[in-house]
Amino acid sequence: MGLKRFYIKGQIEAGCDEAGRGCLAGPVFAAAVILNEERPIIGLNDSKKLNETQRNNLRVEIEEKALSFGVAMLSNTEIDKFNILKASFMAMHLALDKLKHEPELLLIDGNRFIPYKKIKHECIIQGDGKYQSIAAASILAKTYRDEFMLHAHEEYPQYCWNKNMGYPTVAHREAIKQFGVTPLHRLTFSLLKEQYKLDI
Repeated sequence: MGLKRFYIKGQIEAGCDEAGRGCLAGPVFAAAVILNEERPIIGLNDSKKLNETQRNNLRVEIEEKALSFGVAMLSNTEIDKFNILKASFMAMHLALDKLKHEPELLLIDGNRFIPYKKIKHECIIQGDGKYQSIAAASILAKTYRDEFMLHAHEEYPQYCWNKNMGYPTVAHREAIKQFGVTPLHRLTFSLLKEQYKLDI
């Protein structure tokens, strides 16, 4: 069964999602998408269930066919300043600011959100696997963030960001242990396993 096209038929809905919340390095990206009912997009799904080629192809189609979309990011230093949850919501707000049409309802992936303007919102757990507009937002957030991390990898190749995209893999943590942190690392995160242990 495919993803639902809308939450309430006949109103302008914007799906919102973020990418990179659990990473040790790099920004968090968010996207907001208002799909065009007259220009359907086949194959929309949670970005994690798609491969890189599928995501990149769908990104082109979303940008071409959507009624409106916006993508925004908050840097690792802003994440350290505000905390990752608040930074994710702030990035979503910035993405919503870029929409050319004002939505009547926001569909938010997850269980929490900071209200945006006076627009109604619905928080939907695993919404990127339930609603097309949230899935589209998840694809844009993921592909834009991956693109950022691939560029960053060229500057800091020892951290293998071309493979882990900043997530806490063994190779990433080993590189932090060996080479230290970069200006893109989130210093408020537990970068090494040892940080969980307290010296008594």
